[in-house]
Formats: sequence, C-alpha cells, structure tokens
Amino acid sequence: MSDSYDLNAIFLEELDEQLSLMEEEILKLEQGGAQAHSLQSLFRAAHTIKGSSAAMGYVELKNLTHELEHLLDRLRRDDLELSSGLTNLFFECLDFLKLLQQSILAGAELADSAPVIAKLKQFDEPKGKGALKRQEPLAESFPAEAFATMALYKGKDRHTYGITVRLSEECMMPEARMAVITAKLQGLSDILWQSGEETGDSAGGRMAPAMWLIATDCDAEELHQMVAALIDIHEVAVRPIEALSSPGAEACEGSDSDPDKDMIEAGDKALTAGARTKSQTIRVNVERLENVLNLLGELVIDQTRLGQAVTVLKREKGPKESVGSLTEISDHISKLVGELQENMMKVRMLPLEQLFSRFPRMVRDLAQTLHKEIELVMEGGNTELDRNLIEEIGDPLIHLIRNAVDHGIEKPDVREAAGKDKKGRLLIRATHENNQVVIKLSDDGAGIDSRKIRQSAIDKGVITQEEAMLLDEQKLLQLIFHPGFSTAAKVSDVSGRGVGMDIVRTEIERLNGIIDIETTVGAGTVFTIRLPLTMAITSGLLVKVSAQLLIVPTSSIVEIMRIEQKQINQLRGRPVVTIRNQVIPMIWLHELLGYERDRQSYAKVPVVIIGRAEKRLALCVDELLGNQEIVIKSLGQYIGKIEGITGATILGNGGIALILETGGVLRRASSL
Repeated sequence: MSDSYDLNAIFLEELDEQLSLMEEEILKLEQGGAQAHSLQSLFRAAHTIKGSSAAMGYVELKNLTHELEHLLDRLRRDDLELSSGLTNLFFECLDFLKLLQQSILAGAELADSAPVIAKLKQFDEPKGKGALKRQEPLAESFPAEAFATMALYKGKDRHTYGITVRLSEECMMPEARMAVITAKLQGLSDILWQSGEETGDSAGGRMAPAMWLIATDCDAEELHQMVAALIDIHEVAVRPIEALSSPGAEACEGSDSDPDKDMIEAGDKALTAGARTKSQTIRVNVERLENVLNLLGELVIDQTRLGQAVTVLKREKGPKESVGSLTEISDHISKLVGELQENMMKVRMLPLEQLFSRFPRMVRDLAQTLHKEIELVMEGGNTELDRNLIEEIGDPLIHLIRNAVDHGIEKPDVREAAGKDKKGRLLIRATHENNQVVIKLSDDGAGIDSRKIRQSAIDKGVITQEEAMLLDEQKLLQLIFHPGFSTAAKVSDVSGRGVGMDIVRTEIERLNGIIDIETTVGAGTVFTIRLPLTMAITSGLLVKVSAQLLIVPTSSIVEIMRIEQKQINQLRGRPVVTIRNQVIPMIWLHELLGYERDRQSYAKVPVVIIGRAEKRLALCVDELLGNQEIVIKSLGQYIGKIEGITGATILGNGGIALILETGGVLRRASSL
C-alpha cells in the first residue's frame, strides 16, 4: 500500500510538471514564437504522460494523450496546419487533463475522454489531396562496409546493435553533439563502425542521421535510454544487427508493418529525446521539511534559553574558568544555530516563477472573454520567496490581475481613439529590496480617477461629503480597499461586484506585507506589494504591557522613542504626538488589547511607532525589552483568529509572548 501510494505521488508530481510545461508551450504556439521547438516540447510532454499513465493504469489519461501525441506528430512533420481552432482545442485538452488530474487526487472516477478525443480526430485529415507527407523513418540502410566490418568481429558472445540518431533542428553544434554520443557509446561498447562526420541537411531538409554498429553487454533498452537522455536528440533507434537492412533491401528484415504507421505509433515503442540535463537535486516531501523547521524552531528557543542561563551564571559565579568555557560553547552553538536557520530558510525558498506560470493562461482567457488584446510581460521569476508565502499571495495577485484586465486596460477601439497601441500591456515584476520581496503589477490602461472614487464613496455612504473634501488623492485611492467599494459601471463575469480589493489588502497585511497604489489617469496604474522573505522565523521587539509580554515585528517598526508627557496633545478628543511636523495618532497598547493599565506617571513614555504604507500609529507601552529572534507559532483552532494578533512565540525563559499583526492593530485602533 505504501509503495503504491509513493508511486502515485511521484506520478502526480510528474503529471503536474508536464501539464505546466504544456500550458506554457501552447501559449507560445498561439503567440507564433519558436513553433518547431514548442511542438517538440508538447509532443515530448504528451508522450511522457501517455507512458506514465499507462503504467499506472489510468486509461482515460493514456487514450487522450495518445491521440494528442498523434496530432502533434503530424504538426511537427507539416502534415497539418496550425490554426486558432486547433490551438483552442489544445487548451481544451489541457483543461480536461487537469480535470482528470483533480479526479485522481480526489480518488474519484475519471471522466470519459471520448468526447475530447472525437474532437481531436476531426482534425485528423491530411492536408491536400495526396498521401500523408512523412519524413524518412530511422530504419536507414547501413552501407556494405559496415556489414563487412561486422563480419570481422570476433566477440560473438556480445550483443550487436545498429544505432541510428537524428539530431533536433535546434541543435547549435551538431558535430560536438555527435562526438558526445560517440564518447558515451565508447564507454559501454566496442564501436565496430560509424558513419562519417557529415552533418549537413538531407534532401528532406532535416539533419542527416548518424549511425553506429556496436558490440556490447548492454541490452537495447539501456542503450536507448542512455542516448535519448542526452539533449538535442530528435529520434533514436536501437535495433539488433539481424533486424537491419543491408544495401538493396527494401525493408527491415522480419517486418511486415507499414513504415508510415510505425512512425505514427513510434511513441509507444521509443522515448523521444530532448530531456534536460539532470540536476543534482532530490525530491523531499514538504511535511518532512516542515517537521525539520519545527525542530529548528525549538532549537532556536533552547539556544536563547541557554544564552540567558549563561548570563545568570556569569552574574552569580563571576569570571570562573568553567563559566568561561560554557560561554564559549553557548556562543558557538548560537553561531551554528544561526547558520542552520539561514540555510533552512533557503531550503524553504522557491522561485516566484512557479506562481507566475499560472498567469499567462488566465490573462489569455480573460482577454478573449472581454474581447481585448493584452500583452503579458513577467520579469524576476527567479526571485525567491518562502513557499508558504507564495501559496498565500496567489489569490491577491489574481484579484489584481483580473481588475487590471477588466477595469484597467481599455478595449482596442477605445485605446486607438486615445492614441494608444490597441494591445494593452500588463507587467508583473518581482525584485529583492532590503530583505523584502517587492512585486509590482502595472498596466498602461485608463488609470484610476480619484474624482470617481470620491463620488462613488459618497453615494455608497462610505464617507460623508465633508470627509471626502478633506482627503487628498492618495487617501482617496485607499478607499478602493474598503469592503463593498467599487466604481464599476456594471457587474461582469470577471469583476465589478464590489468584492475583492478589500480581501487583497487584508490578505497581504495578514502576511505582514504592504500594498501601495500609484496611478495616472489615461496612463495606467501600478500596485506595489512588499512582503517579508519568510514568516516562519523572524525578528521582533519584545515589549511589556501590564504583566504581559508582546512582540512587535521589526518589519513594521518605523521608529522607537521615549517622549515626554507634554509632547502628547489632543485632536478631536484623541491623543496624538507630533514628530518632525507629522501628526501621529497615539494609543496605549493596554487599551487596545483590553489589559488593565497602571496609571503610573512616566517621566518619558516608551513609544513604538508602527506603520503600513502611509498610515502611522504610536503605541505606548510600559517597557522596551529589546530585539530577539522569534519562532512564530499558530494560536490553533481552539483560540481561533484574533484581529491584531498573528500568533505567539516561546521565549528563552519558557514564557509565551503574543505577536502583533500590524494591519489588525491599525484597524482596531481606527475603530476605537
């Protein structure tokens, strides 16, 4: 049972990779770039899925990819013309394959693939009136000199094979590639004969195949897999000497099949080459990584406790040799834990390309639905972010992309009337800045009109007429994140229901992130999202409020200071403090969280100023205890979600401190 589960998990992981590759290549086909390479990649992916699904017993998956592979093979050989209808059918096949994938994951019965296969077969007609145009199969005739050399070979106890290889058209250095193949074969066999170094085009316009006669202890399957695994290989054939035709023979010995049919069914008998060079990596279950991270978190806590214990010993025992040795050990452990923590964070990091790969298909489908022309440009896909954050940020980005396509970018005729290119441009760029990941989503659409926002907010009762007149443009823009707010003229299938943007901000702030907006009417809009690299282990400021210990995330802290009582003023009945000509609202953290405050008088009040975007809030606390590394622990389902609290951490002395969530704190403060 365990082995079966493991095999199924490996199959599903490979299936997911191949489906992502297929989606990427179909999009390239539709855009008209690198057609030969995309067709080859699609064929290879379909063939891989067909073989693995057949091995796992998923017949519907195998039947569909077999028919898809056949159609792709015809496209590769120019027996069929690529059209928009065929590209749409490829997308339909891809969606059905994803449906089958979800059914396998859920353990449900697989849907019947016959209707989709029937659509594929509708395209299965040769173009023109003649017979199907086929490239010369790899059953090449070996010259007489090859067989003459073979006759002189003495090692009759070894297997003898004829190997024929055709390189892909994209191969940049065919001579070098042939030399690599020869070197590989020499390591496994005696090369009895090989064709010359000619690599020019054959009459059919393809690279002339290369041939070898070899004697080896390996079997045909081993040889085939070894050669097919190399890059730039288009086709490989490995045949026993007895099955090879000598000059003048009309067909392969022992074969009464149609060579054209053999070519169509070649995917059932041989692997198609072009596999990437294998990287030095292993696949590890995510749960195992999470367990290691949890253990590391416990180690960080114990290392902090050890450091505190050593400090107490030094204070009580003085500069004794034993205490000095313990201090050295503690410092060394602290260094090792820090390095282990840094490397573990790197293990959790994944490139954003895994998230970005979901967007091209979505933008393509939305553009077709809305009858718009949109160019999607993605940059910085190699920027790395914690895998948990990548999963969480996906939905907010999808909301922003949908709004950009629906509301931001105009229809082609409107753009042309405004003097713009009829094709809109949507740019998604990711970069690293100051220990954060910055994701910018920008469009060259109509922009956001702050006057419309003001009027819509007044009409919906979000703010009053008087309040609206006091807001500057940046604060008006922030109103689009208000729950239920929308300026859409009508509800569409894509957006315009007044939901989504408030969810975007809430989710990003829950991840300790920030979202900003910049817009110019008629020129476009830019959304900027800033996220911490990880949320598992981070740093924070330990503060004391009444008898409680709290952690303020360092990423949210704008400034730390002590202010005199006379610096605190009142504005509309609420305390504020003026710092460098900026009026900042102030609140006692005790009142915000419901703790009882000791009304002691402070010569100077400890204050932590936190911020999100343009918002600032001064938090008054009883005591500032210093920075420390923290391991974030969930509060669990029993306690549930508390606004303003993101989790808890265990301190070096074994105590527990709650961790503040800046977005929630700001919202709670504004509602008081």
